[in-house]
Amino acid sequence: MSIAGLEPFVYTAELSSFSQAAGRLGVSPAAVSKAIKKLEQDLGVRLFNRTSRHVSLTPEGEVYYAHASEALARLKTGRDLVTRAREEAQGTLRVSLPFVITTRVLSQLHRLAATVPKVDFELLASDRFTSLLAEGFDVALRIGELDDSSMVARRLGAMRWVTCASPSYLTRHGAPRHPDDLAGHECLQFVLPGGAPGRWMFRDGANEPRGWDVPSRFRMNLGTALIDGAVAGLGICHVFDHLVIEHLRDGRLVPILTDYAPPGPSLHALCAEGRQNTPRIRAFIDFCVGVFA
Repeated sequence: MSIAGLEPFVYTAELSSFSQAAGRLGVSPAAVSKAIKKLEQDLGVRLFNRTSRHVSLTPEGEVYYAHASEALARLKTGRDLVTRAREEAQGTLRVSLPFVITTRVLSQLHRLAATVPKVDFELLASDRFTSLLAEGFDVALRIGELDDSSMVARRLGAMRWVTCASPSYLTRHGAPRHPDDLAGHECLQFVLPGGAPGRWMFRDGANEPRGWDVPSRFRMNLGTALIDGAVAGLGICHVFDHLVIEHLRDGRLVPILTDYAPPGPSLHALCAEGRQNTPRIRAFIDFCVGVFA
């Protein structure tokens, strides 16, 4: 049996009027009358006594109203709960992100966590390319050019290259004034996933960014390790600005070669088409905009 006539029936019973019930529901009186007639046919009883001026419940209608009003209240409560669940961020959020920005995200994540208490976070750091759909990720943060047009992408900002060293290192060795001067310094080199050392990016004489090959005795595959080495006075590091914001602020590291610093690659958040408005995904992406702005 259909319950489509439940609201028209209950409102008509409470207001003793088809037209007032119609006004409450935002439909025509004819639509209310039709819904109630269909309900009466389904039940096989007459629910209302009708006159040209008055509508009143029959004895059978009184019995049905006692239960229908309670049922309608329960249905409204259930509908409200489902709506809130749809609008409230909850569930497990799985995020894929590069190692190089993991520390930055984690340092700020408490702010988001406090606003979405029903969300659990599963962050997997990796420098390999991950497939959102195949590996079950809700969001992926990607640095550089995007090649997956099937995903919805939101630009979070741009990274910036920073070259820096500790005050103690600069006291001992002096500060290079040009990228070519790095040939006489200890450079802490990042090793790419394939094993090759990464080139350091600077602006050239034409003010265009290009890669420099720098000598290094110290090579590492973790950006945070490069920073730890630089803070310890081991040498000069060349990293994204988000990795060293606090180190530069408190003086543990000092920026050098700033006149040659080029812009870095863009940072994007990706999710599957149609999922960008899922509350927990939307909350996380909005949070990342603030972190990397």
